[in-house]
Amino acid sequence: MLVEALLALAAAGGGAIVQAAGTDAWNGVRSAIARMLGRGEEVREQEELARLDRTQAVLDAATEGQLERVQAAQAAVWQNRLEILLEELPEVQRQQVAAELQAVIEQASADGKGKSVRNDFSGSTFEKSAVQGSGTQHNTFN
Repeated sequence: MLVEALLALAAAGGGAIVQAAGTDAWNGVRSAIARMLGRGEEVREQEELARLDRTQAVLDAATEGQLERVQAAQAAVWQNRLEILLEELPEVQRQQVAAELQAVIEQASADGKGKSVRNDFSGSTFEKSAVQGSGTQHNTFN
């Protein structure tokens, strides 16, 4: 049975995976999680990369009305996978993987903080236009 701190870490890891999908942090998070779950086995690591890619595809396909539910479901899936990994490891390896997971969470968080797009439009005329994107957008029309 995992201690509460490791359960919380696994939950944060699942959330970090979901939050990183589709951002600049994704490739680093994706690689680190696959390496962590693959535990040095190339075939397992490739399987984890495929699972992570399916997660991103599911999140990308979710409609705005479904997104929150889909994100929660995917975070739970990855939390469970991380809990199983941590539970199966001997104590020394568990602490090492926990430190690696904490670093991935911090990486995802740090990379996500810069997710901002700024568009400033001065003296422009817009007809039948739209601004599309994700993250935080700041649009200034002068």
